[in-house]
Amino acid sequence: ESNLKNQEKNITEEGEKEITVELRSEYRNLKLDSLKEIEKNLIRQKLYQIIEINLQAIVRKNNEASTSADDAVLYMSLIGAVTILITFSFILNFPGYIANPIRELTESIKEISKKNYSQRVHFKSNDEFGELASAFNKMAKKLDDYENSNLAQIIFQKKRIETIINRMHDPIIGLDENKNILFVNGAAIVILGILENEVIGKYAPDVALHNDLLRVLLNEIEDVKPLKIFAENKESYFIKETLRIFAEDKLIGQVIVLKNVTQFKELDAAKTNFIATISHELKTPIASIKMGLKLLEDNRVGTLNEEQKKLIDNIKEDSQRLLKITGELLDLTQVETGNIQLHYKPTSPKEVVDYAFQAMKFQAEQKNVSIIIEIENNLPNLNIDLEKTAWVMVNFISNAIRYSPENNKINIEVKRDSNNVVFSVKDYGKGIDIKYKNKIFDKFFKVPNGYSSSGTGLGLAISKDFIESQQGKIWVESEPDKGSEFKFSLQVL
Repeated sequence: ESNLKNQEKNITEEGEKEITVELRSEYRNLKLDSLKEIEKNLIRQKLYQIIEINLQAIVRKNNEASTSADDAVLYMSLIGAVTILITFSFILNFPGYIANPIRELTESIKEISKKNYSQRVHFKSNDEFGELASAFNKMAKKLDDYENSNLAQIIFQKKRIETIINRMHDPIIGLDENKNILFVNGAAIVILGILENEVIGKYAPDVALHNDLLRVLLNEIEDVKPLKIFAENKESYFIKETLRIFAEDKLIGQVIVLKNVTQFKELDAAKTNFIATISHELKTPIASIKMGLKLLEDNRVGTLNEEQKKLIDNIKEDSQRLLKITGELLDLTQVETGNIQLHYKPTSPKEVVDYAFQAMKFQAEQKNVSIIIEIENNLPNLNIDLEKTAWVMVNFISNAIRYSPENNKINIEVKRDSNNVVFSVKDYGKGIDIKYKNKIFDKFFKVPNGYSSSGTGLGLAISKDFIESQQGKIWVESEPDKGSEFKFSLQVL
C-alpha cells in the first residue's frame, strides 16, 4: 500500500498513469478476495509493465544526457576560446579605459577648486563615466550660477521671509545655536512688552533677566498647559512650541512659536460652566424621584405587585446612575475650574482602604467577587484629603468589579516605596490594549471592544486630578487577557 501510494505520486512517463490506475484497481480487488490467484498475476504483470516503462525512460534519458554532454563540451570549448580573446583584449585596454577619464576628471576638479566654474568634462561613453561627467557638469553649472547670483535677489528673498513672519498673528522668536536672538515678529514684541532694537542680536538669557515671560519661554521643558499672558489690556492664552532646526545633524538654531488658543480656552470655560449648571439643576429632580420611589416602596401607601416592583427597581437604578453621572460632572467642573477643596489631615493608608472597602463591599458580594487586601505593616501616615483619596480607591475597585468575571477576585495592595506609599488595585479581567494606555485617564474616554458602556469616562480623569492635586502620581499596568493594575502613590509625612 505504501509503495503504491509512492508510485501514484511519482508518475513521470507516458502511459505510466493508466497502468498505475489499473494496478490500484487490481490491488483493490485483491484486498476484497486475497485468495484469487489471477489477481496476483495481473498485479505482477502491471508491475513489470511499470518497471519496463521506467527502464526505457532511463535508457532514453541517459542517451539524451550523453548527447547533451558532448554538445556542452563543444560549446564550452568555443566559449573558452572567445573568453580568452576577450580577456586578452580587456587586459590591454582596461587600464587606459579607467585611467584616462579619471585623469581628466582630476584635472577638472583642480580647476573647480581654483573657482574656474566654467570647466566641463566630456566623456563620449554612455556608461558610469558618462553619468559621472553629467553629474560633474551639473555641479559646475550650479556653482557657476551660485557664484554669479544676484545679491539683490538674495536680499529680496530675505525681506520677503521677514515680511511673512511679521504678518503672522502668532508670536514668533528666532534664536541661533548660541541662543542669540535673530528675529522677533510684531506679535512677539507686543506680548514681551519691549522694543525690537532691545532684543535683536542680544543674548536671550541676558534679556530674560529683565523679562519674566521670555525667561519662561526659554525654559526647555515643554509645558502642555496653556500660558496665560496679559497683553493689550486683556488676558490671552498661548501654547508654546519650540522648533529645533538642524543642518547635517548639527543644531543651527531654534524657533519659539506661541499659538493663540484664547478662543478655545473661552469655549472650554463656557462648556465647564454649562456642565456645572446643568449638573447642579439635575440633582434636585433626581432627588425628588428618589424620594417618590421611597414613598412608593412604603406599604402604607399601598401594596405593589411584582411587575410594579421591577419597574420601581429599574427607575431606582436609572436615577442612581443619573445621580452618579451628575456627581462626576460636578467633580469635573470643580477640577477644571481649579476649585478643588482639599482638606489635608494626617491619615493612615489603612483608613483609606477601609473606607473604600466598606463602600464597595456590597457591590462585590452581588457579583461574588472576593476582595483580598494586603497592607504592609508599620506604614507611616500621609498628609492627604481622606475623602478624595478614598474616592479614587472606590473608583478603582468599582472598575475592577465591573470588568472582573463572576466568582473571581480583586487584589488590593498597599506598600511603601522609598518616600512614597503606593496603593494598587488589580483585577483579572480582559486587560487594556497598549494603544489605549496613554488615553485611559483622558476625560470621556472609554476603552472600546466589549467593555461596559455604562460609565461616563470621567472617573479616571477625576481620579488623576485628585491625586496630582495632592502632588501624587497615578498610572496603570495592563496586558490584554491578563487583567489590569491601577496604582497611585502619595508622599509620606
